[in-house]
Amino acid sequence: MNVTIKKIAKVQMGYSFRSRLEVSKRGEVAVIQMKDLRDDNTVGCDGLTMIDMERVKEHHLVRKGELLFRSRGLVSNSAIVLEDPGRAIVAAPLLRIRITKSDRILPEYLNWYLSQREAQMFLTSRAIGSAQKMISKEVLEELELFLPSLEKQKKIVELASLSAREQALLVGLAEKRKLYISKILLRFANGE
Repeated sequence: MNVTIKKIAKVQMGYSFRSRLEVSKRGEVAVIQMKDLRDDNTVGCDGLTMIDMERVKEHHLVRKGELLFRSRGLVSNSAIVLEDPGRAIVAAPLLRIRITKSDRILPEYLNWYLSQREAQMFLTSRAIGSAQKMISKEVLEELELFLPSLEKQKKIVELASLSAREQALLVGLAEKRKLYISKILLRFANGE
């Protein structure tokens, strides 16, 4: 079954700060920014910027299991919040995706789907701007995705995770092999 994101989730623009963030060691509100989105499509919550912010509306707070989408830049993908970020808000230009139909879709599946070729082609074809590409909230909401059963979604996520782990191991192995061969060649060059 195909469904648009707006049928299963609420997309909200990140908080737009009027000026540069004023870091506060005693701040009670954390801010999730683009720099906190990791290469593995997860959100790193361990080094969030803390600020003083008097009024934070409940609907602005980020929850575990939500997705943050990069709406600007060369890469337009999402990252999932895997741990409780505490009292945290999302800074613009990130978009927050809060799943409203958890009985129909897993956040991990949506996170995976957003980086797939079909989704990327849709988003790229509707991006605005020439130097700095931007995906609007409305475009993201109109993205259509295939929605298999929750059981199939879970299997897809597990297999994708294993595949990513395999790729990381292969890259690590290739780097170690390159270093090993380099050391052998240096020994050979030195007459050993």
